[in-house]
Amino acid sequence: MIDMIEKEDPVISEEEAAQYDRQIRLWGLDAQKRLRGSRVLLVGLGGLGAEVAKNLILAGVKGLTLLDHEQVTEESCRAQFLVPVTAQGQNRAQASLERAQKLNPMVQVHADTDRVEDKPDDFFLQFDAVCLTGCSRDLMVRVDLLCSQRNIKVFCGDVYGYYGYMFSNLGQEHSYVEEKPKLVKPSRDANDGPDAKKAKVDASETTMVKKTSRFCSLKEALEVDWSSEKAKAGLKRTPVDYFLLHVLLKFRTDKGRDPDPQSFAEDSELLRQIRDDVLEALSVSSDFLKDDFISFCFSEMSPVCAVVGGVLGQEIVKALSQRDPPHRNFFFFDGRKGNGTVDYFGPN
Repeated sequence: MIDMIEKEDPVISEEEAAQYDRQIRLWGLDAQKRLRGSRVLLVGLGGLGAEVAKNLILAGVKGLTLLDHEQVTEESCRAQFLVPVTAQGQNRAQASLERAQKLNPMVQVHADTDRVEDKPDDFFLQFDAVCLTGCSRDLMVRVDLLCSQRNIKVFCGDVYGYYGYMFSNLGQEHSYVEEKPKLVKPSRDANDGPDAKKAKVDASETTMVKKTSRFCSLKEALEVDWSSEKAKAGLKRTPVDYFLLHVLLKFRTDKGRDPDPQSFAEDSELLRQIRDDVLEALSVSSDFLKDDFISFCFSEMSPVCAVVGGVLGQEIVKALSQRDPPHRNFFFFDGRKGNGTVDYFGPN
C-alpha cells in the first residue's frame, strides 16, 4: 500500500461498488478508494472545463467544486455541453451544475460563482487537486507555488482553436504503482543452453511495481533558459507548441482575454507581434513559429476540448488514485495534425 495523506478513510459502499465495478476491475479497489476520498477544484467552465468535469464525475471523486464567474454566451453553448442553450446570461458554473450532478449522484458537485482571483490562499488548501483552465499565467504560477508547498496536485490546461495543452505538477516526489508482466525465473535444473537460464516474461501474470516521479513548478517549466548552446542544440527536438503556449499566455495577459473571431484582423496582427517579442525574449528565432499558426488559434473547438479534456481528466484520476505513470509534465495537442506530444520542460 502506498502512503498517501488523506483527510478521511474512504469506504466504498455496495452501491458504489456496483456503480464503479468496471473501473475497480481496471485499476483496483485501493485506487478507487483513493479517488473516492479526493476533493477537486475545477476553475473555468468553458468547453475544456466541461470535459474535465464530466470525466472526474464519472470516475467517482468524492467532491468537485466548479468555480467560474463568467456568464454563458452563445459561444459557450457551442463548446460546452453542460449548459442548456436557454441559459445565456446565467453564470457558467451555476448553469452547469444540474447536468453535471446528474452524471453521477454519488459525487458531491458544487458551484461557486466567485472570481478565482479574489479567492484567499486558504480556499485552495481544502482540495486534494486543483485544475485551472482559462486562467492568467500569473494566477496559475501563484496557485501552483501555493499548492505544491502543501502537497496538493496542480493541473493547468487550455484550448485555443485547433491547439490545446495540459501541465501537471504532482510534487517533488509523486508515488504510484504500475502493473508489469511478471518475470518467471528459470528452474535450477535448466540445461537447454544460456537462453533457457534467462528470466522470461509471463504475459498471463502481472505484478505491481512501486515507482516515484519528480515534478517541477509551472514557473520553472516556463522559464527555461534557451540562450545556452546546449538548449539551442535541442531546439530541433522541442515541440513548437511550447513556444506557442508562451505567445497565447502573453496575449491573455496583455488583453485580458483570448483571441476573438470578432476582432480577427486586429488580433491576428497582435499575435504576430507578440510572437516576435516573446521569441526574441527567449533567444529563439521567430522563424521557429511560422505565421500559419495565427489562423488556427481562435475560439474553443469542441473536438479539441474532448481530446485535451480526456487526457487532462485521465491524468487527474491517475494522480489521485496513484495508479499508472503520469505524463511529465506537458501534453500538447495539435488538431491540425491530429497528434499529441508529451514532453518535459524544467530543471533536469
